Order: sequence, then C-alpha cells, then structure tokens
Amino acid sequence: MLGKILKLLGGDQSSAQMPQPALPASGFADADLMIADGNRAEEAGDLLRACECYRKAIAISPQYAKAHLNLGVGLEAIGNLDEACKSYETALVIDPADIYANYNLGRQLFSRKNLADAEPLLRRAIDGNPDFVDARVVLARLLEDKGDLDDAATELEQVLRVRPDYFGALCNYADVLMKLHRADDAVSAFRRGLAIQPRNFDVNYKLACLLVGTGETEEAERLAHQALRSNPDSLNTRALLVNLYLSRGSLADAAAQAETALKLRPDWLDLLFDYGLILKRLARTTEAEATFRRAIEIDRTFVRAYMMLGAVLISQCRIQEALEVFSEGRKHGSDTFALESPEMFALNCKDDIPIDDLFARHVDYGRRLEQFHPARFEPFDNGRDPNRRLRIGYVSADFQFHVVPLFLLPLLEERDRSAFEVYCYSTGDTADEITERLRGLTDVWRDVARLPANEVADKIHDDRIDILIDLAGHSGIPNLGVFAQQPAPVQATWVGYLNTTGLTRMQYRISDNHCDPPGLTDRYHTEKLVRLPHSQWCYRPFTEIDCEREAPFEHNGHVTFGSFNQTVKITPAMRKLWGEILTQVPDSRLVVVGVVDERAREDLYRDLEDAGVGRSRVTMLAYIPLEEYYKSFGRVDIALDTMPFSGGTTTLDALWMGAPVITAPGVRSWSRSAASILTTLGLPDWIADSPEDYVRRAVQFARNPSTIAELRTSLRSRMLESPLMDKRRFTRDMEEAYRRMWQLWCSQTGE
Repeated sequence: MLGKILKLLGGDQSSAQMPQPALPASGFADADLMIADGNRAEEAGDLLRACECYRKAIAISPQYAKAHLNLGVGLEAIGNLDEACKSYETALVIDPADIYANYNLGRQLFSRKNLADAEPLLRRAIDGNPDFVDARVVLARLLEDKGDLDDAATELEQVLRVRPDYFGALCNYADVLMKLHRADDAVSAFRRGLAIQPRNFDVNYKLACLLVGTGETEEAERLAHQALRSNPDSLNTRALLVNLYLSRGSLADAAAQAETALKLRPDWLDLLFDYGLILKRLARTTEAEATFRRAIEIDRTFVRAYMMLGAVLISQCRIQEALEVFSEGRKHGSDTFALESPEMFALNCKDDIPIDDLFARHVDYGRRLEQFHPARFEPFDNGRDPNRRLRIGYVSADFQFHVVPLFLLPLLEERDRSAFEVYCYSTGDTADEITERLRGLTDVWRDVARLPANEVADKIHDDRIDILIDLAGHSGIPNLGVFAQQPAPVQATWVGYLNTTGLTRMQYRISDNHCDPPGLTDRYHTEKLVRLPHSQWCYRPFTEIDCEREAPFEHNGHVTFGSFNQTVKITPAMRKLWGEILTQVPDSRLVVVGVVDERAREDLYRDLEDAGVGRSRVTMLAYIPLEEYYKSFGRVDIALDTMPFSGGTTTLDALWMGAPVITAPGVRSWSRSAASILTTLGLPDWIADSPEDYVRRAVQFARNPSTIAELRTSLRSRMLESPLMDKRRFTRDMEEAYRRMWQLWCSQTGE
C-alpha cells in the first residue's frame, strides 16, 4: 500500500527502499512478509485485511518503523485518521528521521490546522530529501495559511524546478502569486497549468478572472466558456461573464448569463440585483420592477434594491410610488442616506412641494450626514501658498458615456498644466471609450468603485488634494459621504445637480449669473454660489452630425413641437400646458423622444387626450441610437422645455441641431438651466415669464415661420461663436474660480 500512495504523492521510493534502523534479520524478514501480504490485500481492495496484516507485522517486530508507517497509511485509507496519526507518531519515536512518517504526520496535522506542530515535521521530511516535492507543496500551503506568502512562493518555485510539469504545484503557485498581487506572474503560471490540463475548470476560471482584471476580455470570455463546458453549473463563472458583458456593454449577453445563473440559484441576491440593473438599462422596466421587488422580498433591508426600484418607478413617471418605496426602505434599511438622495432628486421634479420645504429637507440631510461622517482630516498641511500649482480632484461615478464627461472634457483638455494638476476618482464600475479619453487627460486616475466612503476619503487626503469637485450631488450614484468627511481643504459641487447638496462642508456650488441670479437662489443653498462670468456650461456634442438646413414645417406644412427631456420631467402640469399649445395650434404635431416604458407612454397619451390632443398628432420614440437621437431634432421646429425641472444637455443638443427651445424658468435653480443657455446665446424672447406666457410664446412662434426658418440656419453658428462652446474661455473662467477659492482658504487659515 505505501508504495502506491507514495507514487500518488509524487515520491519515487518504494516501501522496501526506505532506510530502517538495524534490527535482527529474522525480525525484518517475518515482518516484511506480513507487510507484503498487506500490500497485496490493499491491491485487491481489501483494506481491512491489509491493516490486519500490518498489525501482525508490528506484533512480530514492534520496533520496526516501516510496519507502523504502513499501518498508518492503511488506517488513513479507511478513514481512521486519529489512529493513523498515532501510528505515524510511533514510527517517529522509533526513527525520528523517517522522511515519510514526518511527511504523513505533518500533512495530517496541517489538515487539522495545527500549523505549529506540522511545520517542523514537514521541514524534517524536506531535510531528509530536498527533492521531496509533495512535502514542499504541503509546507507551501501551510506558509500561505500563516500569511508567509513570499516563503510559500519560494517553496513552490523549488518544487517546479524539480518537476516543472507538476500541475497541482503550478495551480498553488498561481494562487499565491495572485495574493502577492503579482498578476502577470500568476497569469504565466496558470498558462503553464492550462497547457498541461486545458480543460481544467479551476485554471480556466481563475485565469479568466485575472484576464478580466487586465482588460483582456476576449480571451477571458473564451476561458470562461471553457470552464462552463467543464462545469455548466458554476455560478461564479456565470457571474464573471455577467460582469464581463456589462463592462463591454453587451447587455443582452449579460442578461442571458444572469438568467441561467438565477435558474440555478433563484435567491442569489447580488446577482438578482445586477440582473435588475441590466433589465433597467435594456428598458425592460416591467421585468426590472419585478426583479427588484423580488430582491426586497428576499431581504427587506436591501437598500440598493429600494433605490433601483424607485429609479425604475421614476422612469415610468410614477414619482409618488417611488417616494413611497424610498420611505419604506428607510424603515428597514440601515443606510438610509443612500435612499434619501434619489428621493430628493425625485422631489425636484414635483411642482407641488414648496422650495422652502425642499431646501429644509436638504439641510436636514446634510446635518445628519455630517454627524454620521464627521470631518476627520483637519488641520490640513497643504502648502498655503496662494499662487502655487494646485491639485484638483474630481469625484464621479459617471466617467463614461454620460453628460458629465461632456462638460468635463473641455476643462481637462484646455487646463493650464503648469498651474493645475488633475486627479480623478472614479466611483463607477463601467468603463468605455469616454473613460479612456478622460484617463488620458488626467495626471492620476484612481479606480475606487468598490471602496467604502471612508477609504475613498483616505485616498483623497493621502493624495493631498487642494480642491475637491463633486460632479453628482444627489443625482446618479452620490458621493456625498466622502465630501462630508472633508478630505480636502476646499470642496465644491458642479454640473451634476443644480441644487444644494445640504452639506456645510461643501463650501461652493459652481453656477453662473443666469442660472442663479444674485440674490434669487442664494438663500436656498448651504454652499456659497460661485458664478462664472459667462456660463457654467461648455458644450460639445457626443458626435458630429450635420443639422437639417430646412425647418420641418417647410416640407410638412405644419409646425412640430418636440420634447427631449427625461420622461420624469414631464409633469401633469406640463402635459396640460402642452395640451393648450397643441389645441391653439390645431394643425401642429408633437414628438416626444425618450419615453422608454410602455406604461409611461400610455399615461402620456391618455393625459394629452384628456387635454384634447388625439394620438394621431403625437409620436413617441424610445431611446434610440446616438446618431438617430441627434437626427430626430430634424423632425422638430420648436423644442418645449419642461418645468419645474428644466433641460440642460437636451437644450444644448436642440440648439446645436437648429431647434429653438422655449422655457419658463422659476425661482428654483434647476428650473433655470435652459434660461441660462438661451440668455448666453442671446435668445431672451424664448424665455417665458410664467406658464401662461410659455403657452402664449409657443403659439406665437408657431405662427411665425420666418423666425423658425432663420434660426434653423443660424443657431449652429451662434453656438460656435458663443461662450457655450468657447472651451478656452470657459477653462480660464473655471481656473480663476478655483484660484479665488484657494486664495480665500489660504487667507483664512494662514494667520
């Protein structure tokens, strides 16, 4: 038996070749006969008889280590591990240098987590035979468990010098290298293992994981599918493919993998959540809603599921239901701050909440968040030279195909590198071409998507950021838990959320004189408003598309109004105003772009019908490819802005494509973005004083085709010549604002 086991372990010495202490020849001979009988019984599969033979050998020669060693191996084979260990111990009492008794007992003790006693036994076995590769493999695993990763790697390197094709050692070595963050070396080790066993599940799966991390997604995909051929029920492999396809934007493939995995494990909460996200991005909102509700049924405290369920409901214009979901989530979840941000974003879309009440909600949120995340980095030791080169940090989860990078890119391209150094902290886990463009324009890029707020704040402080810029506010994935800790001396919010954050540690919100006229909105901010002299917007389209030179009415024979804002911004009051406009311009049509959800479409059709506008006059388009989105402005003569939540990027897109926009700003900052853009462009006549004036002006312009035709041909040149597309001027304005913020901080703290 011992000979066979040693072969399995990689040893090359048979039981007859093991060194033994000097005993009477007759004792050896008779005991060896019984051991030989035991070996034959073991070969025949009769393990109990084999053990009995070894016991008889011991009875013949009680001081024969070989007999005790064979009995230990036999007992181990039948599962009697305690007695096996006793036999190994007896063998070592007789012959303390016995290589295999040391190895076998050390291996058994290691399996029982008795590392302290196992280690010297394994080292004694290796001392007796430095090429005993199996002993080194077990010792390496023991050292790995102790956290001695470098020593573990050294042992495995010794093994692989003796046996380069030792598959198990290669796999162990690759695992240790991964823990040592030596990813390239781990990849090489796994590739060697794959050459030996190309269908091995673990090697294919682990190598796929590594290659995803290095961006080699095509090979990672192939390896993951090979792993699934070996083990179709591997949930981890399917989850890997879900994430791989998500990062690539292959949503349909990600959904298919998630669906297969959820059939195997329907209650896998994290994957269920990811599946809901995929469905939402695929505009399969009814299924997404059901998925998030299922996640909440499984875990009533799952805050992120409440967040995304609310987001789905908001996309369907079911704001009140979303608010109820957020409220319910706060009853069960521990991290209620995560639910309050989307709730406040949704409240911005409601026209029946007084601005004072909404401001009070923000202030209360900020107060509690700052209590939960106290400022912990003051005093700062950043150099207090008011004119030195500054380190600016930008924090966002949207460094990807999103409107935020649209406004950030010009600033990064035109910055004065001698005066400003840029760090970007990406809290999102999606990357694309826009991500790579941003990364190439920054001095330092930090991927912090999986880190808690405390650790992100630590990194920012360790990087000695001077001015930290928030690009989200309460929109998307907020990062306000980071800013509450004040990791940088100066903090400001810009572009992502046209309202106060509610934080007193956010010293500034960057805006302009038109979006936030002096004295109008200051009292509704905990931040000091920094107004750029020209515009807070610097526009560039996502793609280059020629605009139609002819207004649609010229070939349609009727005026077409259009809306391109998020569906949630199309409030019931807004729908009534549109109904009035279309009623007063009886031959007109309406195109609404971006209504994804079937229920939302039906609700909008119904509300317009109630206002006297038949379905035949209304065209609704779901989300469409980017080029088609821009081309859809060619179907519209006049774009209708929304209230109380005005359009920013969509207003710029409409004007760029030759469609003038009519808006009716209010007191709220977020109701004034279109007005800010139109004022900067020199189009004050398109800014209404009230909802009634909004209707009047829309009707008036619809009856003035020459104005529409002239703007169709001139708006693009106006845009190009305006501050809205002057990226150098915009960058200098921003940098001057940064410098003033910094100089003020220096003057306040340098006393």
